[in-house]
Amino acid sequence: MVTAARTISQIVVHMAVAFVTLYVVTGSIAFGGLAAILEPICNVIVMPLHDKLWKRIRERVGAQRAGAQRTSPTASVTA
Repeated sequence: MVTAARTISQIVVHMAVAFVTLYVVTGSIAFGGLAAILEPICNVIVMPLHDKLWKRIRERVGAQRAGAQRTSPTASVTA
């Protein structure tokens, strides 16, 4: 229940920020309302792409680190 309330709260905040920002810039309730509706829709479309990009970045960094660890010389002591 708390998770659902938090999610709804985040959506309301995003929509309010979009509305207020565009209303202040344009003075138009219509444009503010349009921004409030379009902003969450854009987030739904863009955020999965953003997450996918960061997953690829994490995988590349992990592969580079694993490769660097395999090629690094093992410390050996010669007498």
